[in-house]
Amino acid sequence: MTEEDVKRTYLRFAHQFLEPYDDPAHPAIIGMQTRGVYMGRKILNIIKKETGAEPDFGVLDVTFYRDDFRSKLKMPEVKVTEIPFDLYNRDVILVDDVLYTGRTVRSAMDALMDYGRPRSIRFCCMVDRGHRELPVSADYVGMTVPTHEDEEVRVKVKELDGEDAVYVVKVDGGRDE
Repeated sequence: MTEEDVKRTYLRFAHQFLEPYDDPAHPAIIGMQTRGVYMGRKILNIIKKETGAEPDFGVLDVTFYRDDFRSKLKMPEVKVTEIPFDLYNRDVILVDDVLYTGRTVRSAMDALMDYGRPRSIRFCCMVDRGHRELPVSADYVGMTVPTHEDEEVRVKVKELDGEDAVYVVKVDGGRDE
């Protein structure tokens, strides 16, 4: 995806997030560390610009909720979780860069339940690359890219990577997720 493709996708996500609600501030958006946070903020800024409303926004790190947390050889890098609003009975939209096995999304749902009991949880990702191990699907998808096990999807965000783009690259070795 080029920068223009990515921008168009953020705009589409913003409109899709608001479709079910009369109040554009109704859904709470939670970006998953790391790139999902930047993606979520971009979508939030589009909503603010187009409607003047500002939905609640939070940041979620699922490191300690992952089922492979203890089996990783290296020390995990724990990032901030900041959800400065009550999740009880809220409609939450989780935002992340890539949907792969489904394990990260499952971890995110576990984490959210520890912070409160949302009315609903929807999931948004820039790329669904297949290879699911759990029965998880995205409600909002930028693009679906069937991949091989020796390929990796890299979603780039300007704030971290200097560009907004999506690449599929060949990698050596095992899976990252």
